[in-house]
Amino acid sequence: MRLLPAKLGKTLAKYGWRWLLGILITLAGVFYSLDWYSNDTVARLDNLWAGERMKLEPPVLDKRIVIVDIDGKSLTEFGRFPWSRNVQGALISQLVDHYQVKAVGYDISFPEPDTSSGYNVLEKLSRTELKDVPVLRQRLEELKPMMDYDGVFATALKGKPVILGFNLSPDQIKGALPKPLFSESDLNGRELLAYNAPGYEANVPVLTQAAAGAGSFSVVTDPDGIVRSAYLIQQVEDHYYPSLSLATASLYLDALAVKPLLSETADQLSQAQLDSGGYDALTMLLPGRKQRLIPVGEAMSTVVQYRGRGGPHGGSFRYVSAADVLTGRAPADILKGTAVLIGTTAPGLVDLRATPVNPEYPGVEIHANLIRSMLDNRFKQKPYYAFILEAASVLVVGLALSFGLAALSPLRAILSGVAVLAAAVGMNYYLYREMDLIFNLAMLVIVIVSVFVINVAWGYFFEVRKGVALVSRFGEYVAPELVAEMAEDPEKYNMDGESRELTVMFVDVRGFTTISEGLTPKALREYINLYLTAMSEDIRSAHQGTLDKYIGDAVMAFWGAPVAFDDHASRGVATSLLMQASAKRLNQDFLARGWPELKIGIGLNTGMMHVGDMGSNIRRAYTVMGDAVNLGSRLEGITKVYGVGIAVGESTRAAAPEFTYRELDLVRVKGKNEPVAIFEPIALAQDTDEATKAEVARWHEALAAVRAQRWDEASSILAELQALSPQRGLYQLYVERIAYYRAHPPGEGWDGVTTFETK
Repeated sequence: MRLLPAKLGKTLAKYGWRWLLGILITLAGVFYSLDWYSNDTVARLDNLWAGERMKLEPPVLDKRIVIVDIDGKSLTEFGRFPWSRNVQGALISQLVDHYQVKAVGYDISFPEPDTSSGYNVLEKLSRTELKDVPVLRQRLEELKPMMDYDGVFATALKGKPVILGFNLSPDQIKGALPKPLFSESDLNGRELLAYNAPGYEANVPVLTQAAAGAGSFSVVTDPDGIVRSAYLIQQVEDHYYPSLSLATASLYLDALAVKPLLSETADQLSQAQLDSGGYDALTMLLPGRKQRLIPVGEAMSTVVQYRGRGGPHGGSFRYVSAADVLTGRAPADILKGTAVLIGTTAPGLVDLRATPVNPEYPGVEIHANLIRSMLDNRFKQKPYYAFILEAASVLVVGLALSFGLAALSPLRAILSGVAVLAAAVGMNYYLYREMDLIFNLAMLVIVIVSVFVINVAWGYFFEVRKGVALVSRFGEYVAPELVAEMAEDPEKYNMDGESRELTVMFVDVRGFTTISEGLTPKALREYINLYLTAMSEDIRSAHQGTLDKYIGDAVMAFWGAPVAFDDHASRGVATSLLMQASAKRLNQDFLARGWPELKIGIGLNTGMMHVGDMGSNIRRAYTVMGDAVNLGSRLEGITKVYGVGIAVGESTRAAAPEFTYRELDLVRVKGKNEPVAIFEPIALAQDTDEATKAEVARWHEALAAVRAQRWDEASSILAELQALSPQRGLYQLYVERIAYYRAHPPGEGWDGVTTFETK
């Protein structure tokens, strides 16, 4: 238990500041989500994501809604706009009588009387300058029904399912408003919050009275000029009027009435109201005592669900030229039974609006999208509990990342951060598309990115600095992959001195003096560079050894520090065999160049050594010292005596038993009193062929005979072995020793040890 505070203190020292910063960022995000403060930048990011989210939804053609477009073709055939009302009357007659559309909504208003027929001028003349022409007066009375274009249009509207559009105005009152949906007196004292317009620009009374209804085509423009929502109900004085989309959809659905659904408290809300995300909603009463609930937000508004990029080629709604309708060229099956919106895309008349999906979006399609939502009874709404869920998401994700990323490696931190960010965006889009729920995402993304950046930056500026320092200290000694491993946890590694069991190697070139005398300085430099490069690569890259130093043509290396390996002896032996193979490969190139033959001797020993940063105040190096190191050096020196390329100590053989070894001798090197057995590694035991195994076994019989002073038996076996491998100098060495021992018998107390008096 006493260790817990110390461990906790160490953890806090390592991660505490990062945790604290992550917690502070998370709390700031939570407070924003709870609406404790506001930020324009975050709000703009939410709006940006809302637009991108809409763009991800592919457009799907809705055949129920058709836009009759007063386009350039229509102006060419029927003259400049605005058209006289008799043309509009003909358009309505064609749509309703000929094409049998179910509902028509005009995204155009008619606030001024139409005098284009000239009737008013002629009527005035008949009362003034031409009052003495009684025939004129009589003829005008006969022509009045035909020349009163407002009357012609009104006649066409009567009894037809046509909704006229009007505009709410802040500074004028013009035309006549339709009958309101309801008035304040119908609310029984309840207050209904809706946009209250000071004025309006409606249609001339004769048209208002003739039409089936009228609706406002005014839209809500956010401070940035983007249309994201629309009022479904708007107030003028004490009366409430529908939007063009609501009035047209009601007409299409044969709605009996549209009324507000109000509740006093949240306890009185129906589940449908709760799901709709508001305390107030609109109820569309349909035939058969059915009703359709239309959710509304602040000021009786709803979010416009845009589909596609808009326009005739947007893919969401069909566009039919008004000219084709007037002339009867439009296909009947496209228009029959549809809800038609009449608007304009003609050059110079284009009613374009800035929307999240397109900065030049046809205004008529805004109403088309709203009608589609009403017909589908599917609205994208922000639920009343959104702020709670948003705050909870920020809290959980922010804290999880704050504590989790600090403990992860840079790669895992990046993968985790990207995964969490992708999950947040994906879930937000899923809720939007599949469940029609709108949740803000910007603050959650800001928290994720901020916590991620802090941890990555911290890791770079503080943790990575340790790794860089470690790389600079050990990069010259060990393999790059070991440096990378050390850099992940640099605190585990240092250059302080310590004692541990290691395996040391010494490598030297045989006959280097002769080689140097036979080469030019330039050739000798290239000779040594190629040799040292090959040996160094085998040490560092193949088996992750630590390159200690170059001593002229000699190389010193060791295994087991700074990164500890349980199999350091095996790595050393495997490397020595690889280096001999590399020397043979180099030798082929050297001989082809006419250079002297390359032969190397390698000594390996395993034991306790002192390893660390050693030297003077002037120069220091990471190296090893000790008796086991000295023995390794001696073994390299005596390889030439036994005619072998590699000699290893008895402790190395014991620590790496997976290799086949040939015992060379029992030796007592200079500086040590105890004899040690030395061996030549041949290959991995599993890779040793049967012939080699038999030769080694036969050699060990010869060696046992020598130590037992059975000279004849030893000589016989050696003769047999020399016949098999005449190039092996070891056999000739023992033949010469037997001859010496025959002449100078070692005596009964001989221990079979060969003593070396030189290094």
